[in-house]
Amino acid sequence: MEERKVESKNFIEEIIDGDLASGKVKKIITRFPPEPNGYLHIGHAKAICIDFGIAQKYGGECNLRFDDTNPAKEDVEYVESIKQDISWLGFKWDRELYASDYFEEMYNRAVLLIKKGLAYVCDLSAQEISEYRGTLTVPGKESPYRNRSVEENLRLFEEMRQGKYADGEKVLRAKIDMASPNINMRDPVIYRISRAAHHRTGTKWVIYPMYDFAHPLEDAIEGITHSLCSLEFEDHRPLYDWFTLHCEFNPRPQQIEFARLNLTGTVMSKRFLKTLVDKKIVDGWDDPRLPTLAGMRRRGYPPEAIRDFCSRIGVAKANSEVDFAMLEHCVREELNDTATRVMVVTNPLKVIVDNYPEDKEEEAFIENNPQKDGSGVHAQMFGKELYIERDDFSLNPPPKYFRLQPGGMVRLKGAYIVEYASCETDKDGNPTVIHVNIIPKSKSGDENSGLKVKGTIHWVNAKRAVDVKLNMYDKLLLDGEGDFMDRINPASLTVLYGKGEEYIKGAKAGERFQFLREGYFVRTVNENEFNSIVPLKDSYKIK
Repeated sequence: MEERKVESKNFIEEIIDGDLASGKVKKIITRFPPEPNGYLHIGHAKAICIDFGIAQKYGGECNLRFDDTNPAKEDVEYVESIKQDISWLGFKWDRELYASDYFEEMYNRAVLLIKKGLAYVCDLSAQEISEYRGTLTVPGKESPYRNRSVEENLRLFEEMRQGKYADGEKVLRAKIDMASPNINMRDPVIYRISRAAHHRTGTKWVIYPMYDFAHPLEDAIEGITHSLCSLEFEDHRPLYDWFTLHCEFNPRPQQIEFARLNLTGTVMSKRFLKTLVDKKIVDGWDDPRLPTLAGMRRRGYPPEAIRDFCSRIGVAKANSEVDFAMLEHCVREELNDTATRVMVVTNPLKVIVDNYPEDKEEEAFIENNPQKDGSGVHAQMFGKELYIERDDFSLNPPPKYFRLQPGGMVRLKGAYIVEYASCETDKDGNPTVIHVNIIPKSKSGDENSGLKVKGTIHWVNAKRAVDVKLNMYDKLLLDGEGDFMDRINPASLTVLYGKGEEYIKGAKAGERFQFLREGYFVRTVNENEFNSIVPLKDSYKIK
């Protein structure tokens, strides 16, 4: 009997399956609603994959909606960067929308609440409102302006719109329950006065809706069926439902919360990231040391690896912390399958092959990618003068050292077995030039010498080598506690100058390589400059 394969579904998909089966919804419509006040980071990637992934799975739609209700902190630069990041991750939105598209309708819905006796203009200051709100154990206290008449509230709210009052002088609040155990329900502010110019509407508006009021209305206006958001909005769900109910939307969207992504050793606070950018501690929002998607793109992370990572961590109801090494593991797996292998020497030491003719060169072939069938090979020229890694030679080797040493032999990758001959040193006894001899008939592919050696090292042709600049990245924050600014790692970026094989001279910006025995690198926008992506060694243990 044929075994049936049961598809594992997360709790969001189970809810959607039930809604479709019951006829509650006919077509799934989701949205990704970033506020354009900074660049997206890896935490947003999880939300993007969920929002767009759910819509794709169910043949629905996913809108990209910019929650631009706080003009003082928003900018067109952030709008464009968000669009670029989503496209780079491999997703397409069905409609590009803006909260500012709905400012007039939101205003009218606020007027509706006033007419129903469910909203009022309050003259308390922000500090007084906070004091009146109470605590988790102490109920709130009603504002002295709570019982203004509908007519007075309509007049005052219209005057707020006309700009008759200063910033902070008045707000519009929902009239709900100052004794509610959920503090979010204690007459929340839904409109405030702000004369900041908006990146789309200019100075047309001087009042702007608060997020908790705007967000559910945006979802309802767009016909969103399932409003997927992170767990910190769970306590806001009663307020979300209150606004869509009393603003008389039908049908009404359903909010579902999932656990946000927390990565070890990583801070994803936009405020902190902006501070790093503004103080020029990092080289912009796309600095490769930052957890921004732009930074990871510049670092060389493949979008496929980030999608794979988000798929592996899954969708859960409880917050947890994910090891950053797991993300690097996904990046490494993707690059292992796709990156071209080349030889680059990061700390060059000159080698002269004494028994090789001065005017002779011959091809040594390097497999482009042993993991990929049909990837082919490329050649670099073997000659009399070479460079090897300084660490691949030792005058006084430790035990079990299988690289080049006095009296020893090693294989040069793709080329010959060579035997140590002599060493030139400086006045301090440090090696400056190594002399070797090739073993006849030992070239890779010939295997006629009968010799077997334990060590294989990489090399480049000294006369044909390309000078390369290597940006080596380490974590931006040191481990520990305390202020983040006190934990900035001064060695988070180091620069090496090495020698690369001639093949990489034609590399294009964004092209990724495995530098043999070194790690994975990506070419920057500058010729012969490369950013380190991840090392070869994998510290993540698959559970």
